[in-house]
This record gives sequence, C-alpha cells and structure tokens, in this order.
Amino acid sequence: QAHLMESGGGSVQPGGSLRLSCTASEYSLNANCLGWFRQVAGKEREGVATINVGHQTQYADSVKGRFTISRSMEKNQVYLQMNSLKPEDTARYYCASTATTGECWYIALKENFFALWGQGTQVTVSS
Repeated sequence: QAHLMESGGGSVQPGGSLRLSCTASEYSLNANCLGWFRQVAGKEREGVATINVGHQTQYADSVKGRFTISRSMEKNQVYLQMNSLKPEDTARYYCASTATTGECWYIALKENFFALWGQGTQVTVSS
C-alpha cells in the first residue's frame, strides 16, 4: 500500500515561513490530484490547497495570497510554501492524494475526494 510522507513542519514566529514537502514511497503521484489539509485537535480537518496534473490550483480563502502549492513530477513530490504565517495557521498538516485512475484534472478541495493520506506534520506559529 502506498504511503505518503510529509516533512518540513516545525515552530515559527508569526510572519515567518515554512515549506512542507510530501512524497510517496514506491508509488507515482504524477497522475494524481494532490492536496494539503490541516486539523486542529478537536476540530474538523479543513482543506488548505490542491493541485491537479495541469498544475491548476485551488486554495482556502484563509490562506490565499500567503500559501503556494506546487508539485515536481521529477521528484514525485508536492510542496506547500507557507509565508506570513499566523497563529491561527497552527495545526497538523496532512498531505493527500487521489487514487491513480488516469490523469486527475479535477479541482476539489474536499476531504472525500482524496484516497491516500500521510501521517501529518505539526506546524506551530507562536511568539
């Protein structure tokens, strides 16, 4: 079974930046739609950003202009560049992928659109 692995989380002061990365072991992500979600303990998981095979993207309103999702077909990775971080961005961030059933050209920042999930990486924004 494919495993997604996130990295790049950590603690940062408000206004700072972090870059999250996600890759899959022995599984190609290149035909899939990829996304980033986040969850605060006790709250529902929310969509942050998604990207399809054509590099079209969609963002949550709360991160537009601050976060950028991108992907590398060569490295089989997806990234989330997070700038101007705020305390309310503190959460566990999860990488997600659709199942490989042909090229994914849809855009849907919805949890049930994605079939594969990583274990998450913690992002804490605090002074």
